[in-house]
Amino acid sequence: MSNSNQKENQQQDNQPHSSSLVEKIQQLGQSNIPQAPESNVHVLSIIGQVEGHLQLPPQNKTTKYEHLLPQLIAIEQNPKIEGMIILLNTVGGDVEAGLALAEMIASISKPTVSIVLGGGHSIGVPIAVATDYSFIVPSATMTIHPVRLTGLVIGVPQTFEYLDKMQDRVIQFVVEHSNIKEEKFKDLMFEKGNLTRDIGTNVIGKDAVEYGLIDAVGGVKDAMSKLNEFIGTSPSSEGSEVQ
Repeated sequence: MSNSNQKENQQQDNQPHSSSLVEKIQQLGQSNIPQAPESNVHVLSIIGQVEGHLQLPPQNKTTKYEHLLPQLIAIEQNPKIEGMIILLNTVGGDVEAGLALAEMIASISKPTVSIVLGGGHSIGVPIAVATDYSFIVPSATMTIHPVRLTGLVIGVPQTFEYLDKMQDRVIQFVVEHSNIKEEKFKDLMFEKGNLTRDIGTNVIGKDAVEYGLIDAVGGVKDAMSKLNEFIGTSPSSEGSEVQ
């Protein structure tokens, strides 16, 4: 084979690599993409607004709940995944979609831990407490308020009854999956004067723990430590060690 042919072949071999490298630089601003090692922990992020039955404007940062549902099923089915961490920074969103996510998370058989970062507002509260253990960073806040009408429900006399029952579902879920008393949670939900011209309460970091809403103040290190503790004592982990 001539030298010219060898050079042509080398150029052809390098073209896919070069083009992919250029794409990485353009998209991510870096040439070397760090490859994460295989992990037994799945990280699920719920960021922005929980998008439900209506599509939100493109400028809104959203988490589409229909994308998370199959992920949760895959986590449950995948034997390599032994635990899940949920990173939560949400302003809330669709109540039914958020409650569906919370119920799905609560029903997973594998250990789960959540971290509230920035904010876990509105319907983000049930999602945060749906895990086996919950953390909140010191600077994070959680807004607790009544269920509001968003236009998804027809404005007839039955509307109030519908909203009231939906609100009861949210209250019962939070009370059952955290250490807060129902009376205290309702007091925070219907507090007047805490939020300007609105009903509800802004709960910050350590106060959320003090009320029993969140289990502990902490970040990633604490969450990983707790999750590994759960994984080490889970029946599936003990079974795999015996095998």
